Amino acid sequence: MSQISSFTKTEAMSERRRLPGATPERKKRVLITGGSGRLGRAVVREMVDHGYQVFIADVAPPLASEAGVDATYFYADLKDYGQVISLLLDVDSSHRGVDAVIHLAAIPAPAKAANHAIFHNNVLQTYNILEACRVVGITNIAIASSETVFGHPLFPHVPTKLPITEEVERPESAYSLGKLVGEKMAEQYCRWDPTAKVVNIRLSNVMSLPDYARFPSWQSNPWSRAWNGFCYIDARDCAQAFRLAIEKPLIGAHVFNIANADIAFTQTTKELADLVFPDVKYTPETDNPREGLVSIKKAREMLGFDPKYDWQSELKKLESTKK
Repeated sequence: MSQISSFTKTEAMSERRRLPGATPERKKRVLITGGSGRLGRAVVREMVDHGYQVFIADVAPPLASEAGVDATYFYADLKDYGQVISLLLDVDSSHRGVDAVIHLAAIPAPAKAANHAIFHNNVLQTYNILEACRVVGITNIAIASSETVFGHPLFPHVPTKLPITEEVERPESAYSLGKLVGEKMAEQYCRWDPTAKVVNIRLSNVMSLPDYARFPSWQSNPWSRAWNGFCYIDARDCAQAFRLAIEKPLIGAHVFNIANADIAFTQTTKELADLVFPDVKYTPETDNPREGLVSIKKAREMLGFDPKYDWQSELKKLESTKK
């Protein structure tokens, strides 16, 4: 009878092994929940491109367009704690242990389901991720929060100042309430384990390349985008923020606004702020006359976040492909 173990402390059952001396250096492993979605696809690509071994946990498999991306997909219902902790610990023929978790999976906005269903789904999934990471000993976690925590729409309850910074907490929906609960849970998990890092990213309205075709349609109607301060975030820039959140040597619970450096209009920020928020003090943070009304100063300074994609440049690329 064989005396060779079918698994080791670092290798899963039936994980492919190599001859002694031929085993490549183990890459850093990251589990990305919701990795099949629009934002998830960008985050998966970002992590793969930066040398990570990526595992995707989602109820939906990756699109055919992602076939060339070197990531491993697992079906997972994250409301089931057992599935969550098993994915982190050990999967036959795949892996034993991961180093970090990026949690994106959620019902992605208000009015996508009944209020209680959104809250129950999103909060339970986030709890299961945080609790499973605590039990397993994973201390490097990034979570998708939302700009809706600020109180979207930004009327009739207008901001007290502009740009909006991270201390603002005024959820106006079951969805945003659930996101704020996730941020507060992260604070307590980091109190329980002072070595842990949990970064909550308050995402602006995520855009991918095809979405930029819609931007000209609202240029004459600022009110149509006033609900979030005229902001947006390119999915690729958002992916950069999640990678930086994992890589930066921070400790404790942190919240960062993530939006693009510019607004979704050709008008200046001051012109739009004076029109839509005439009674709110606007104090520019940069020399950019079209800076966003959601402050990304903290993310720039602490994460090194540097958005690369602006809608006007991307729209030109999109239009050039149609010629």
